[in-house]
Amino acid sequence: MREEEDIFVEFLRKKNLRLTPQREKILHAFLKTNQHLTVEELYNIIKKKDNSIGQATVFRTLKLLCAAGIAKEVELGDKKIRFEHKYGHPHHDHLICVECGKFIEVVDVKIEQLQDALCEKFEFLPKKHKLEIFGICKKCRAIAEAEEGKNVFAQ
Repeated sequence: MREEEDIFVEFLRKKNLRLTPQREKILHAFLKTNQHLTVEELYNIIKKKDNSIGQATVFRTLKLLCAAGIAKEVELGDKKIRFEHKYGHPHHDHLICVECGKFIEVVDVKIEQLQDALCEKFEFLPKKHKLEIFGICKKCRAIAEAEEGKNVFAQ
């Protein structure tokens, strides 16, 4: 956590901003969770400890964390912007259940190699990418199958 704080302090310094007590509390609360949080969810965590910090301050601080490379925004198909850790966390993709909203972080070396090969083939310089596969998770499939009395997802 100390490394992320150092990065954030240096980023703020370059922007002629300072690490206020509110920003520090928001940074620490964000770093303590490994969840993909909305602004409101992080705000609710923070206000349990300090109800003087407003939701707008949480939003602005999360934007600063993104700009500093500590966090990144993700949208997982439910039209909600979430924030996840970026610094020190390897690239990953998401499998997203359209029934319950559950998401699974996945990494597949073969997919990454295929993406690199495609970029090379077309002389394309990638700057960033994301892969999101929307479908139905194992639990929701089991519920649907039980309701239908059969395997409704069999081809």
